[in-house]
Amino acid sequence: MADNSERLRSTMGLVLLACAPGLLTLLWLHGWGLLLNLLLCASAALASEAVLLKLQQRPCLPALNDGSALVTAVLLSAALPTYAPWWLPMIAASAAITLGKQLYGGVGKNLFNPAMLGYALVLVSFPQHMTLWPGTQLLGLSDTLQQVFGLPMGEQVDAWAQATVLDGLRNNRSLTMDELFVSHPGFGHVGGRGSEVVNLAFLLGGLLLLQRKVISWHAPVGLLTSLFVASLLCWNGSGSDSNGSPLLHLFSGSTMLAAFFIITEPVSGPRSPRAKLLFGAGAGLLIYLIRTWGSYPDGAAFAVLLMNLCVPMLERWQGEAK
Repeated sequence: MADNSERLRSTMGLVLLACAPGLLTLLWLHGWGLLLNLLLCASAALASEAVLLKLQQRPCLPALNDGSALVTAVLLSAALPTYAPWWLPMIAASAAITLGKQLYGGVGKNLFNPAMLGYALVLVSFPQHMTLWPGTQLLGLSDTLQQVFGLPMGEQVDAWAQATVLDGLRNNRSLTMDELFVSHPGFGHVGGRGSEVVNLAFLLGGLLLLQRKVISWHAPVGLLTSLFVASLLCWNGSGSDSNGSPLLHLFSGSTMLAAFFIITEPVSGPRSPRAKLLFGAGAGLLIYLIRTWGSYPDGAAFAVLLMNLCVPMLERWQGEAK
């Protein structure tokens, strides 16, 4: 038991280390908001874990020290809007621990990805707040506190939010892709402005996890290949009705975060290599379908949760194939 706890703590430590490039990039792009998101998610996740363990009369310290709740909080803080009101990340993190983890008995027993369950809950419940993504304007500490906590600290900051590249793509009706890249503030070189660098940073962290054998290549390769192929087959050029190029989909939204840190969660995902590959491929296809024809610009959370439901079927297929 002690060996398992130590192994889990070591694994969670490596995941946190691999998240560092992406988090530092988000901090560079969005400033203090990312730190507040991280603190709010971490405090809510750890507090929820401690209270629920206390109510179950289970020891708190070992569970709090294994790092799993902190990893959930870090993933949520990277996925949530940076300047969301303080209560939103706390609700998301509390729901992730309560409904996504402890409801099923704690670490190692969850049926759904806890971080994505918390994210999906606030996305459905508070859609307006979940669309307020920061633009190129970097807010200072006082302005960030004003946005997050609603503190009266001077004049209200205007025009800090903008539509993301995926929002711009979904709502475009008349501009060609070339015109969008020139005129829309959310578009960068090949994908979303800023999110291109963030995706590269999470890709770097994912490669570290692969190199240290914390995760296997099957699910990430399945997701990225499926997303690339789907977007390539449905790519209709640079016209105003374009669904976006494969590179745009790979380097926009939360693609690399989902590929290397979300779908690789070992408990809610499949165990066998072939099932992992199919799990990732299904998630990649669903992400593209939701982005292009669904009601939400980036469908990673719903894609992962839907594929969590398919894990028993994927494992059964794998067993029958042997």
